[in-house]
Amino acid sequence: MDAAKKQKVIYITYLIVVLDVTWLFLQFSITPYLARRLGFDTIWFGYLQTTVGVFQLLGGPIYGRFADVFGARAALSVSCLASVVYFSLLAMADSTFMLFLHKLPAVFMHVLPGGQMVVADLSASEKRADALGKLGLCFGIGMITGSSLGGTLSTRFGEKFAASFAAVGSFVSFLLVWKFIPKQTKIHTTPESEKKEPSKSVFNLGEITRLMKFPGVAKTFTVKIISGLPTGIFQVMFSIIAMNFFQLQAEQNGYLMAYFGIVNMVIQGAVIGRLTSRFPEYSLLLFSIGLSSLVGLAQAMMTNIFQFCFIVIPMIFSLSVFNVITDSMLTKSVSPSDTGTMLGLCASVQSLLRTVGPTIGGFLYERYGVPSFGLIQFATNAAVFCLLLATGGRSQPHRP
Repeated sequence: MDAAKKQKVIYITYLIVVLDVTWLFLQFSITPYLARRLGFDTIWFGYLQTTVGVFQLLGGPIYGRFADVFGARAALSVSCLASVVYFSLLAMADSTFMLFLHKLPAVFMHVLPGGQMVVADLSASEKRADALGKLGLCFGIGMITGSSLGGTLSTRFGEKFAASFAAVGSFVSFLLVWKFIPKQTKIHTTPESEKKEPSKSVFNLGEITRLMKFPGVAKTFTVKIISGLPTGIFQVMFSIIAMNFFQLQAEQNGYLMAYFGIVNMVIQGAVIGRLTSRFPEYSLLLFSIGLSSLVGLAQAMMTNIFQFCFIVIPMIFSLSVFNVITDSMLTKSVSPSDTGTMLGLCASVQSLLRTVGPTIGGFLYERYGVPSFGLIQFATNAAVFCLLLATGGRSQPHRP
């Protein structure tokens, strides 16, 4: 594959990720209000969010291995078709059972990790952080489009129409994958690797967990989980916070999410690439964790939506840098043939946060209120920052 064709595939992958995130955030404008109409309280909504986290936690590592064995086209196709089923079931959800049932296809919904694998496979090592950062730009575009579209469609035409619209859009994504994404994007695929037994390789947990033995991987993963937990709790509970604490309606919540998307686009598109080209990755990791601690302190003191809109800027900045740098460090720590599995494990970290986050978040919200989220984020990230400084301030060597 020549350089021009690689770049074309990367651009198509960016488009597919934009569409997937659009439908995802469209759903975020539907589910909380549908759940409230079906009688869900904060605790039960937390259980619903936990269900998604469990499904994706189980599916993430296996999906990554599936992508390494069967290739990018097969992996992304499975994710897009799972999204079609997911949104179709949401359109039919008229009971508590159906609302939980529609989360089942989430075990296969991993378009973003699949897109990250394609970009990591086709981009040079020194440009990988910048290329992965551009996926964050796509995330911002999808966030804006999906949030605005979801709020408008659900308000004017109802939740069922909005969910059906997302199902059709996911099928369009599937057609793009089948038409433009090559069967295999691994540059270093060898005849020996192609002769492996795919069915055994995909479900071989040893093939997945062995990546933790590579230099620097276990340490980076531990930081990714501990430092990301408080932010993950706040994110999964934000729809409840927007409804109850900020008193936002569906359409207003859509506009707020669109604002998040604009900030995310600016940071991912104009800032991340410049930072990664000028500063060492480990220094950026320390900076993002320290800034996240200060953001938590500001969240603990906020009282209204206007203050939160100011806090959003450093919050998204620290989160964007943290995710891009940790993903880049982890994919550089393993061989090119294992990037899909590694990114699947990275996705499982987010799923783990979504699994435990709603339960912890529901308890904290009911017992201690919104300031508790910020105080925990401040304390946790401050401790991680000090620990990383105390251990020497340098990362483990990474493979090129």
